[in-house]
Amino acid sequence: MAAHTSKINAVVGSKCPKCRVGRMFVGNTYGFKKQRMNDVCPHCGFRFEIEPGYFYAAMYVSYALSVAQGVTAGMLTYQLTKSESPWIYLGVLLATILIFAPFNFRYSRLILLHYLTPKIKYDPRYEDELPE
Repeated sequence: MAAHTSKINAVVGSKCPKCRVGRMFVGNTYGFKKQRMNDVCPHCGFRFEIEPGYFYAAMYVSYALSVAQGVTAGMLTYQLTKSESPWIYLGVLLATILIFAPFNFRYSRLILLHYLTPKIKYDPRYEDELPE
């Protein structure tokens, strides 16, 4: 019997929420090619978009991530510069949003499927089927 992948490791590794083996995304988070999400899990066949328009809900998760990143960047900017110029903060916030956009795209969908969709149940049988 193989060791089972934790939910956190499955999210970090961009794995399917049902089998935690198949990859949800093709390619890296950052790179010259556009990120692409698989329609179905290449290992277990689970359809990621549970219903039409399902990933619109990921926008709320992405927004929460962006706010947390923006607040953190703003506070770090203040601690490092002690500046009162709004232009410095605006530049830092815009750069933060642009830099983290690919990360937020990927991980908002992963968080939505792994943590915020209770009807998806992890099935350890798929990991047990893997050759040692």
